[in-house]
Amino acid sequence: MTHTFSSQVLSWFHQYGRKHLPWQKNVTPYRVWVSEIMLQQTQVTTVIPYFERFMKTFPTVQELASTPQDQVLNLWTGLGYYARARNLHKTAKRICTCFNGEFPKKVHDLEQLPGIGRSTAGAIRSLGHNEYAPILDGNVKRVLARHFAVAGWPGKADVMRKLWQLSEQLTPEQNSGPYNQAMMDIGSMICTRNKPLCEQCPVNSSCLARAHETIDQYPGKKPKKLKPVKTTYMLMFRYNGQILLEKRPQTGIWGGLWGFPQSDGETQTACLTEKLALTEEAREMLPEFRHTFSHFHLDCSPLLIDVTPSASPLNEEHYRWVTPDTNKDLGFAAPTVKLMKQLITKK
Repeated sequence: MTHTFSSQVLSWFHQYGRKHLPWQKNVTPYRVWVSEIMLQQTQVTTVIPYFERFMKTFPTVQELASTPQDQVLNLWTGLGYYARARNLHKTAKRICTCFNGEFPKKVHDLEQLPGIGRSTAGAIRSLGHNEYAPILDGNVKRVLARHFAVAGWPGKADVMRKLWQLSEQLTPEQNSGPYNQAMMDIGSMICTRNKPLCEQCPVNSSCLARAHETIDQYPGKKPKKLKPVKTTYMLMFRYNGQILLEKRPQTGIWGGLWGFPQSDGETQTACLTEKLALTEEAREMLPEFRHTFSHFHLDCSPLLIDVTPSASPLNEEHYRWVTPDTNKDLGFAAPTVKLMKQLITKK
């Protein structure tokens, strides 16, 4: 069964699999790693232009390691899940200082690096080094859960353990790289979340979910929880056509990104204005909007405040005056980009 499954998957890949994605050209562990991190919870079509810009700017891990974090976050703006970019930068530095600029081959060593889990480590080893290693990304989980009727949400430890066992058993010792790529392609192109193309699947004859007409039951759904709602005022301090941005702490939402100072109400707004040595001249409330994270909703109230600053300059490590159309190698979260565009149109 194991040999038949993997051989059918590999035969399909040779004929139909994707072989011309940007990270499949001039393959190196570095390019595989960057693509795998970008592809986490992000569609291929979205990732392609980001990957190409990233490789053009940072063609080697050494160049990535030596650049300021702000520039890395700037190229990541719009991709979301910014911890990925911060970890990418940390890992690049670690690769250069601890591994002489070469990606380790052992899954265990790769897993010790920031942002690299077992599946990503397996992808780097199999696709980048052409060595045996199983993987279990979201697409592979879906294919295996349906084919072998593995019940339950993959986020549960026992379900995940069962799926890893299947992945280990099915991944061939030889050609594990092409096999892993094929499994990702089947999940992305055929065994899709909705309306899977079962007739085109190379292993449909042995798929238990298809045989029992229970495809929609696999993989099991994550138990739903009502997302809490948080609120914030985004303070858009403006002076002579420039807007004040604040660098957020490295931890928490939008870690390391530049954005508008935030407050929870009028009292905190007044205190922050005083702390920054700004004198308010006028204010305007812009339309409210909601930004949704994976675990909560954030209702944003943008407040445009025209100010006059004191003669004392602000610390440029934490605060900067910029024009709304700036692109000075700074990383922005999506709401910041959205509001900056609104300011440009208000001119």
